[in-house]
Amino acid sequence: MAQTDNYFEMKEENIEKASKALKAMGHPIRLKILCVLGEEEKPVMEIVAQVGTTQSNISQHIDILREKEIITSRREGSKILCKVRDTQILALLNAMQQTFCPI
Repeated sequence: MAQTDNYFEMKEENIEKASKALKAMGHPIRLKILCVLGEEEKPVMEIVAQVGTTQSNISQHIDILREKEIITSRREGSKILCKVRDTQILALLNAMQQTFCPI
């Protein structure tokens, strides 16, 4: 079978989206935040408790993930709730977990 120059035929917009997601996820704390969230919506203080750093630090990283359109957040009373925005990010997290953290 002949190999083509376009082994991974991806649209430019998908390449950009993947690159942006990987850059945003490239920091250990941001990756931990995404792993803590998984498919659930969680309050910031629960994320703080599970990640194990300060609320201020988590908020800064959540802001970056929100700016990069990786997560969304909403206010409910006095709580800020966060969740992963897109199932493609969840699929990527799942693939990384299977690769780097096999059970």
